[in-house]
Amino acid sequence: QVQLVESGGGLVQAGGSLRLSCAASGRTFSSYAMGWFRQAPGKEREYVAFINRSGGGTDYADSVKGRFTISRDNAKSTVYLQMSSLKPEDTAVYYCAATAFPTIQTLPGRYNLWGQGTQVTVSS
Repeated sequence: QVQLVESGGGLVQAGGSLRLSCAASGRTFSSYAMGWFRQAPGKEREYVAFINRSGGGTDYADSVKGRFTISRDNAKSTVYLQMSSLKPEDTAVYYCAATAFPTIQTLPGRYNLWGQGTQVTVSS
C-alpha cells in the first residue's frame, strides 16, 4: 500500500512561485497515475492536475493551465507541482492523490489514496 506525504506549501506573495512535493512510500509508485487537488475553505475539493504512470502524459485544470506544471520522478517515488504566477485565488490546501486508472481522472472519487495536504497561501 502506497502512503503519500506532501510538502512545500507556505506563504507567498502574488506573482511568486512554490514547488510542492509528494513523496510516496512503498514499491508500487510507478503503477499509479497521480493527481493534485486543492480545497479552499467552504469549497469543494477541486481538480488541479494529472500525470500518467510514466510521466509522459499530463492534464491541467483551465484555472492553472500555463502557470502550474506537474511532473514525477519514479526513481524517487515523488510527484511535484511547480506553481508560478500565483494568485490569491490559488490559496487552498493542496492534496496529492494516486489512482489505479491509467487515463486522465479529474474526479476525487476516482482516486483511492490521498496525502494529508499542505497549505498554500497567496497574499495580495
